[in-house]
Amino acid sequence: MGTDGHGDGERLRCLVTGASGYVGGRLVPELLRAGHRVRCLARSPGKLRDHPWAPDVETARGDVTDAASVASAMRGIDVAYYLVHALGSGSGFEDTDRRAARVFAEQAHAAGVRRIVYLGGLTPQGIAERDLSPHLRSRAEVGRIFLQGPVPATVLRAAVVIGSGSASFEMLRYLTERLPVMVTPSWVRTRTQPIAIRDVLRYLVGSATMPADVDRAFDIGGPDVLTYREMMCRYAEVAGLRRRLIVPVPVLTPRLSSHWVGLVTPVPASLARPLTESLRHEVVCHEHDIARHVPDLPGLPLPFDQALALALQKVREAQVTTRWSSASVPGAPSDPLPTDPDWAGGSLYQDERQSPVHASQEALWKVIEGIGGDNGWYSFPLAWAVRGRLDRFVGGVGLRRGRRDAERLRVGDSLDFWRVEEIEPGHLLRLRAEMRLPGLAWLEMRVDTDEAGRTLYRQRALFHPRGLLGHAYWWCVWPFHALVFGGMARNITRAAMKDVNHVW
Repeated sequence: MGTDGHGDGERLRCLVTGASGYVGGRLVPELLRAGHRVRCLARSPGKLRDHPWAPDVETARGDVTDAASVASAMRGIDVAYYLVHALGSGSGFEDTDRRAARVFAEQAHAAGVRRIVYLGGLTPQGIAERDLSPHLRSRAEVGRIFLQGPVPATVLRAAVVIGSGSASFEMLRYLTERLPVMVTPSWVRTRTQPIAIRDVLRYLVGSATMPADVDRAFDIGGPDVLTYREMMCRYAEVAGLRRRLIVPVPVLTPRLSSHWVGLVTPVPASLARPLTESLRHEVVCHEHDIARHVPDLPGLPLPFDQALALALQKVREAQVTTRWSSASVPGAPSDPLPTDPDWAGGSLYQDERQSPVHASQEALWKVIEGIGGDNGWYSFPLAWAVRGRLDRFVGGVGLRRGRRDAERLRVGDSLDFWRVEEIEPGHLLRLRAEMRLPGLAWLEMRVDTDEAGRTLYRQRALFHPRGLLGHAYWWCVWPFHALVFGGMARNITRAAMKDVNHVW
């Protein structure tokens, strides 16, 4: 695989971890465009199958904490990209990150990998590591593990990443658009150096061909150093909004700030907290040595306003290829569907409904695939809204994640507080719940035909309770099933027939 040289035209074999996430999902096609071969390591390779680049890559099943699966995935690899973090996965995430990084470094060395490339966080100068937020501290430790290991490493350190669908961009966007007058935490005065996702990807791809003697960290950022307040004002200007009134107050702690962000934006408090914590200290680049190895072309790195304009254009044209929610929620259920052969058994509650549809199968499927987001759930909007708010209140993702694409879904897409587990175009959509529940839940919608060959809509909700609380939960919500699930079945079929009989 690969040659003995390190020229720009060399075709390398690259391993990408985190390919189902925001950055990884965008890096893969960039590596392919650069002429490299790509293998993706994923816990659930099926989540990658609907990406446009899926036919052009290899996939390997495994987890970065499992040495055997990492060793297998590393065989024949020249450059290994480490793009995973245990972000928001509970109190033990630092141990998980540390263990995974050590496994990755050890197996890369054993496999003869030439280089490890890691994207971490930009850390403030003059602040002791123990005083950093847990997530920044963990990212710094992961980078140090790679740099202290035997395989040459490129550690890229970035602050706020601006791109359509990034968590930082979504947070900035919704805070600015929804609040013309804001009482904000004091961290809005903190200076930071945002960078466009295009430049992050450019540096990641360029890192693959660095000389063997390069083994160090690089600060990466755009040309603008701004406070968060200035970023919000610039966003308002680029988006054509009225000038925002921003009043900083000193009383909002990182925990309170994260809940405030969680109330206003689609970004849940569990993810908002590490983002806001990273803004407590000034994070600006203190060198731009990356340009020695990945030269900047005219106009690059992109200025902040241009990065915003490009991200907004992608959002408005519905061309967001990956979102912050592309990666699975840490701790989300991954158990098999209760009807799968490897299901362990136990109690299972089901709500099944079916309705004939006086419309084509194509019309029915269009409604099913368009469910969620701005289109809603076709039944009792208040009940869905309340359930979403309750989920946010207890730290869940809530309803506001919406959709990546207004019309098309693919396996692995987040869909409000569900995730697409399976999709058979024109026939089946299966969603797995990522809301906080005392059990596991799925929702299936199928396009079928009856004995006479007429279009038939089938709907099935499944719940596998966990303990006594799970059973109690099912029976508490059971009286509302006719209203919620029954109404959903009726309204989905009516929506499919709308173009036929012109009535709702």
